[in-house]
Amino acid sequence: MDIEFNKNQDELQQLIFQLDTKLKKVELGGGEKKIAKQHEKGKLTARERIDYLIDNPEDFLEIGAFVGDGMYKEYGGCPSGGVVTGIGKVKGRSCVIVANDATVKAGAWFPITAKKNMRAQEVAMENRLPIIYLVDSAGVFLPMQDEIFPDKEHFGRQFRNNAKMTSMGIIQVAAIMGSCVAGGAYLPIMSDEAAIVDKTGSIFLAGSYLVKAAIGEDIDNETLGGATTHCEISGVTDNKFPNDQACLDYIKSIFDKIGAFEKAGFDRVESKVPKLDPKDILGLMPLDRTKPYDVRDIITRFVDDSEFDEYKEKYGQTIVCGYARVDGWAVGIVANQRIVVKSKKGEMQMGGVIYSDSADKSARFIMNCNQRKIPLVFLQDVSGFMVGSRAEHGGIIKDGAKMVNAMANSVVPKFTIITGNSFGAGNYAMCGKAYDPRLIYAWPTAQIAVMSGASAAKTLLQIKVSTLKAQGKEISAEDEKKLLDDITASYNEQMSPYYAASRLWVDGIINPLETRTVISKGIEVANQAPITEKFNVGVIQT
Repeated sequence: MDIEFNKNQDELQQLIFQLDTKLKKVELGGGEKKIAKQHEKGKLTARERIDYLIDNPEDFLEIGAFVGDGMYKEYGGCPSGGVVTGIGKVKGRSCVIVANDATVKAGAWFPITAKKNMRAQEVAMENRLPIIYLVDSAGVFLPMQDEIFPDKEHFGRQFRNNAKMTSMGIIQVAAIMGSCVAGGAYLPIMSDEAAIVDKTGSIFLAGSYLVKAAIGEDIDNETLGGATTHCEISGVTDNKFPNDQACLDYIKSIFDKIGAFEKAGFDRVESKVPKLDPKDILGLMPLDRTKPYDVRDIITRFVDDSEFDEYKEKYGQTIVCGYARVDGWAVGIVANQRIVVKSKKGEMQMGGVIYSDSADKSARFIMNCNQRKIPLVFLQDVSGFMVGSRAEHGGIIKDGAKMVNAMANSVVPKFTIITGNSFGAGNYAMCGKAYDPRLIYAWPTAQIAVMSGASAAKTLLQIKVSTLKAQGKEISAEDEKKLLDDITASYNEQMSPYYAASRLWVDGIINPLETRTVISKGIEVANQAPITEKFNVGVIQT
């Protein structure tokens, strides 16, 4: 056991080192030369602005750090999607912050940038958090305008969200700290208040070159849409400031005077650290996704005092449900169990698989948490639902539907951590991205796909070989093996948590030891949004 523990620990620490290394690279944005150019203009970088603005930079919960990872290589890449987003506290008040990174293509919007901005606005809307926009963007990345401009979830949706948020009473404050061009000019001006930095901030629907081309007028950008123009002539912006720091200080002063709002009222008591060492998680979690482990060993190492009150312990054993506290907050935990178990009916059940009894138990537990106003935490390490005649005759589809129904209709906030496998309909039932978790993060051990790499590769190989045979082509055993290896390598790359994070299927990748912190911060911000909807599952399968 000690050898296995040490092996797991070494392998997971290597993955955490890779994670930290990739994060440091991402934090450089467009690189050190571009950062130096920002500083030469008297400007802070996006991350420096956030650090200056928030109360404690170490408490910043970043959303979408790996967005764009490995994408748009033909254009030189787009680190972090060219925008930094996350949750931080300004004068003690949690808020969402969106800061364009001008070191990445002058802060231009790629398709994934739009998706990331929408996600930040979604977090603000779901949790009724104030949102601060630190604007420094050249607007739409023109070579890809057809993928970012006109559709429902494209660039224009953010202005619709601006309008919706203000009608909901969500505070929006903007600082124009660089270029703010064309449609992007509406974002800060649709906010409650818009500050601008003198000489570096500018805002206009069309720049001087386009004005010249369109109507023949000769004018420079500063006169056209600089701080003096908009604070003293047009009245478009509210106040101008000599530098980034002064502008950010003003935003701090705004947040220092905001009144209190109604809260959801989730239960919290004094926090207690786990009795069992959280660092043990690194040795308990195998990297080999086929190896068993007891998920209770993971749970008891991040919950308060290592106390976990299990629900229906001996029934539906491939999912573990129970009540606990995380940093003082009451939570209901739904976790895939990875050890092989034997039901009282004598059925051997594989770990990581959802059976009828475990789906039935989970649905009832989710309903109880809604009845008691307890936030839900899902720990995903799931291979999918059980298949075969025994499962089908036992009604696995209706039991799975019951679980999905209860989870999808939950009105208490949901938080998802993908610790291992996240395959097929198991991803859905365990509150994948499509089911509106308030936050969803993955461990470096996560794998996300419609099925396991081995199963998918063999299926894809059969399809490929059948296609070749239909074309009258024969394939040798050697070629078949090479084809299988190529398919497996490609599929495994797509299963990577970084592939998922780059496309915002998850909000980020975290060190397993940060799980407790992420859940606590998530519930703290969710507590800012009172529950106004009644829990109603409608027609439920029985």
